[in-house]
Amino acid sequence: MSGPFDFSAKAVLITGGSRGIGRGIAEAFLDAGADVAVSGRKEPDELPSGGGKRALFIGADVRDPKQVEAMIDKVVQRWGRLDVLVNNAGGAPFTEAATASPRFSEKVIQLNLIAALHGAQQANRVMQGQDTGGVIINVASVSGVRPSPGTAAYGAAKAGLINLTGSLAIEWGPKVRVNAVSPGMIKTEQAHLHYGDAAGIARVADTVPLKRLGTPEDVAGACLYLASPLASYVSGANLVLHGGGETPAFLTAANIHRGE
Repeated sequence: MSGPFDFSAKAVLITGGSRGIGRGIAEAFLDAGADVAVSGRKEPDELPSGGGKRALFIGADVRDPKQVEAMIDKVVQRWGRLDVLVNNAGGAPFTEAATASPRFSEKVIQLNLIAALHGAQQANRVMQGQDTGGVIINVASVSGVRPSPGTAAYGAAKAGLINLTGSLAIEWGPKVRVNAVSPGMIKTEQAHLHYGDAAGIARVADTVPLKRLGTPEDVAGACLYLASPLASYVSGANLVLHGGGETPAFLTAANIHRGE
């Protein structure tokens, strides 16, 4: 393998990389030749694989700073370096802000913002000492750039993660590039929890200009780009992956259709 997407001899860590978006990212880096580790609180029955290799699983609760430090150290002990960290672990169930408990909100923000900061700090510690530096990619969300009813704490945390990305890019350059990707509606094995049955998913997809939900592979492609030499001058950016965005509600209310 050769070219800008050849990650042979590169060590990549994806938090929450055993399912959904994280699994898609892990498999893409494996296919590109990288040595890949994925973290999670429970090892899956089947680890991500690709390119004739299987991901290394590291058990860790990314909300615990000590476990995060140990996780990074295990990657370095295994491969002698860490070239790419993808802070992917996150999420939150639907909960109305009026009734969300303080503990619930704190846990959501801890997982979706503070954990990524701890991971980035530990990765930066390693990357600053490497001749080639490294790349940190934060998986944020369109919920961080628009209202997020039903997941208010999650949206606020992702907004903070986008802001954090820019701050770290300034503090840690030129050795370390830090970027974010903000997926919109992505079809994973848990899509039914957000969008309902197959008919509901189809109706939601029809609201997207590209007429489909995104896939983990779409997010993975963006991560490969941001980690590659093609993005060597990209740092502090937030790449939004939403298929063109959401059609403004007033167009539907007024029965105005695009080109139809």
